[in-house]
Amino acid sequence: MIKSLTAFAIFAVLGASVIALPGFAPKVEASEPVALAKGDRPETRPVARNCSQQVWPNFDTSCLRNSEPGAVIREVRLVTARR
Repeated sequence: MIKSLTAFAIFAVLGASVIALPGFAPKVEASEPVALAKGDRPETRPVARNCSQQVWPNFDTSCLRNSEPGAVIREVRLVTARR
């Protein structure tokens, strides 16, 4: 009987501590995240002057598109490993 009363007292103390501990926790407030100064911006690269000197896959975007009217669009060759 004493063992059961001791176990009940221990569980009662643990239960009371579980209920009382959240009262001591600091208050949480919602806030907006702080924006970083310039660390989140991508690197700026100089404009490519000679597109024929660039190596795949590091082509500049200005070399990939031709917005001139009457530009000839050439199809590329597809190389696969299947035979």
